[in-house]
Amino acid sequence: MFWQTTRFRIDLGRPRVMGIVNITPDSFSDGGQHASTAAALRHCERLIEEGADILDIGGESSRPGSDPVSLEDELARVLPVLRDAARLGVPLSIDTYKPGVMRAALDLGVDIVNDIAALGQPGALEVVASHPSCGVCLMHMRGEPKTMQAEEPVYGDVVAEVAAFLRERADAVRAAGVAAERITLDPGIGFGKTSAHNLALLARQRELLPLGYPLLVGWSRKRTLGEVTGRPVGDRVAASVAAALASVNHGARIVRVHDVAATADALKVWGAAGSGDAAAS
Repeated sequence: MFWQTTRFRIDLGRPRVMGIVNITPDSFSDGGQHASTAAALRHCERLIEEGADILDIGGESSRPGSDPVSLEDELARVLPVLRDAARLGVPLSIDTYKPGVMRAALDLGVDIVNDIAALGQPGALEVVASHPSCGVCLMHMRGEPKTMQAEEPVYGDVVAEVAAFLRERADAVRAAGVAAERITLDPGIGFGKTSAHNLALLARQRELLPLGYPLLVGWSRKRTLGEVTGRPVGDRVAASVAAALASVNHGARIVRVHDVAATADALKVWGAAGSGDAAAS
């Protein structure tokens, strides 16, 4: 199994770690820590040293209740980092739902578009389709970040509804001319879902595998882990690693994390024990 991206054909025969680089003042767990270009680049380099296979760079927080950022502000945050991070030798992902940011990032040679709106914004699908080799991650979200948790989300069967949405979006992307090997899917843990919904998606995650695309899953430091453990956001490393391992054990091929070193070490042990072969089969 491979993920075709702009500069890299990523081998998913073993689980891959996507390290999070938030260039924002208001992200839920590390807002403001890497907001300057210099700090963000140092963080990129550190994540690679810790074992990140992919860097996911974003300039707008998507935490519940977050305010949208203008196109101009988002571009000002991410483009200097993307330009310099391109020399680091690993695939770069731009975490955005704005077509203008996608276009500017892809014009710099960025490898992946990671879109919480699953290319649903007007013009987004056309931008990705016009770049013939970039990778794309399509995520499920109910509502939008500002309001998605304002009222408790309701589903009949959350796994079936997430699967149906992801299938529809993948079909639309394929119809626009994007090859299947460029596509990954993300169930959107915490995006318009209760803790019960999130845990159901983890327990039944294998039901998403018949969609036929690699799964990229992000549990890192999220509120559900705090509700399960009683830990504040800064003390959720162990819970995040456990969730990442459980997700990989249920078929995820990429995990999106803040704590790269701990996750990478855990995956090495998991793989050495033979679990990697079982999950890939």
